[in-house]
Amino acid sequence: MVDSPQIGKREQAILTAVVETYISTGEPVGSRTLARRAGLSPATIRNVMADLADAGLLEQPHTSSGRVPSIQGYRYYVERLSGVTRLSPDDGQALQMLFDGVGDVQEFLERTTHVLSLVSHGVGVAMAVEGPRNALEHVHFQRLADQRVLAVVVTRSGLVRDRVLRVGRVLSQADLDLAARYINENFRGWTLESLRAELERRIERERSEYDRLMSSIEQLYRNGALAADPGATAVFVEGTANLISSEKDSERLRQLLQALEEKQRISELLSAYLDARQETVRVVIGLEKTMPDLSNFVLIGAPARCGTEVLGRLAVIGPTRMDYQHTISAVSHIATLFDKLLNETE
Repeated sequence: MVDSPQIGKREQAILTAVVETYISTGEPVGSRTLARRAGLSPATIRNVMADLADAGLLEQPHTSSGRVPSIQGYRYYVERLSGVTRLSPDDGQALQMLFDGVGDVQEFLERTTHVLSLVSHGVGVAMAVEGPRNALEHVHFQRLADQRVLAVVVTRSGLVRDRVLRVGRVLSQADLDLAARYINENFRGWTLESLRAELERRIERERSEYDRLMSSIEQLYRNGALAADPGATAVFVEGTANLISSEKDSERLRQLLQALEEKQRISELLSAYLDARQETVRVVIGLEKTMPDLSNFVLIGAPARCGTEVLGRLAVIGPTRMDYQHTISAVSHIATLFDKLLNETE
């Protein structure tokens, strides 16, 4: 991360005023507008804004227009919000009511995307993470057609994953039931990663002894019944319609919507920026390191924990012109609520 330039208290106050005014209005901010807010002369404001522009914190879209925050300006502003972002008791209670009746990880993550899209006017995204709470509870296979099988995997946290498989040879329902029974009796409580590694070993070791059974399991396994690839990760997205009204650059909007349609990319994005070890909300302004076409977008996110175990990741993705303070507070509150509600349901 590039070090922020050192500026004085007056410059900090003017930068904050520019950022918050621009977030509120969406229009470049002029010196006369700030003079009324800051109680300084327009000439003084212009000089300070020129200094902030020289420091790379403000930009001027057009020669005769006011100023707007740069990416660096937004980063500077967000750094100074640390420790001051907290929901009021009334807002916190209203937010908690939106989660009434939620009883498991999947339902919480789905509800989270809806709530985050409402409070941020951006896109709410969330994904489940493998761990002991997301270890296998049971698996079920259902024959759909000659070479198509529905695989349903249920984890101990209540998360349900289903996918339709196309297998290489016809498997009867009896074969599928036998395969499911073998997995459930031998691997209940295993994480899917450990299960896959052990299953790979057993397929080779026991093929001759349990030829028909292991052949059926191999068909299902090779075709992704227990896959952990990003496409199988439970990823939830809501609020893309918010972008249509807020994002005026049609090409940037097209790129973001395309990225949001590909859940694998969302999984990669959350995994890249939200570390399981982090204790607080992370704000990333400019996502170009992971996705070059999202250089002018923001991610505000946090891990979702139950006790010390990370069960998911939740975030808001939106344009740089965002109500950072309110969104950071909401993400932090929901992450805390996740831990509280999931512990209550155990």
